[in-house]
Amino acid sequence: MKHYSVLLNEAIDGLNLKEEGIYVDGTLGLAGHSKEILKRIPKGKLYAFDADEEAIEIANQNLQEVGTNYKIFHSNFKDLKEKLEEEKIEQVDGILFDLGVSSPQIDTDRRGFSFMHEGNLDMRMDTSKPLSAWHVVNEYEESKLTHIFYTYGEEERSKAIAKEIIRKRTEKTIDTTKELVKSIESAVGAKYFYNKHPERKIFQAIRIEVNDELNSLETVLPIAISLLKKGGRLAVITFHSLEDRIVKNIFKKYSEIDELVKGLPQIPEDYKPLIHLVNKKPILPSIKELEENSRSKSSKLRIIERN
Repeated sequence: MKHYSVLLNEAIDGLNLKEEGIYVDGTLGLAGHSKEILKRIPKGKLYAFDADEEAIEIANQNLQEVGTNYKIFHSNFKDLKEKLEEEKIEQVDGILFDLGVSSPQIDTDRRGFSFMHEGNLDMRMDTSKPLSAWHVVNEYEESKLTHIFYTYGEEERSKAIAKEIIRKRTEKTIDTTKELVKSIESAVGAKYFYNKHPERKIFQAIRIEVNDELNSLETVLPIAISLLKKGGRLAVITFHSLEDRIVKNIFKKYSEIDELVKGLPQIPEDYKPLIHLVNKKPILPSIKELEENSRSKSSKLRIIERN
């Protein structure tokens, strides 16, 4: 399958790249976005982050086709400040986060990300981490499962699904993606299952829990803003409402004038907003992109610039 980088041109244009600039790709994946960044910064430097060692191996080969002015960290993007400090980098010209799961992760059965493929319950981006989907499904208590399914999956039948998982695992552990899907169907009944597809939401919820995705995002965005030079840009591509809400709210917080001084004829320098929104509304994929890659359907791109 062809690797498709979502909102590629829009994200690259949005970063407003300078050929001697320093840039960060916080979600390297297979380097679709990074490759395009590298092409445009022959005198600059790219620092890229990914928790997935398999992705890094492929990405490294892809980037070598373009240049050598990059460095990859096998690390979660929430550690980017520490890693950049190790490189003596205090500020950068632009940062990109593409929060989607890459196609190879979804399509590789043994990774257990997809409810459409038979595979072990894993879902770890970083396979060196101890917590996997198997542990969540087989060891979390009912109330915790219900909370995860409802909070991260926004699934209205969360309690019934959690209850059925607990019942099933008293007979035997739930070891594969298909076993989990069957448990979900059994909990909600065929009509609801085939009309509402709760398995999508439950798999999303478990993946978010395993990889601590939303907490990592909330942690990293203020850090990323603080690392930008004046005129530097931050572009974030989200794929579901929970991520987009976090990005929207944090961008709103940092782009608004403090209530204490709002309305004053002259805003003191310390109270001026750190950033401004480059696009007031999120940028969505074009009709052409949607035709070429259905997985881009839910994606949204938000961009800010440091004042």
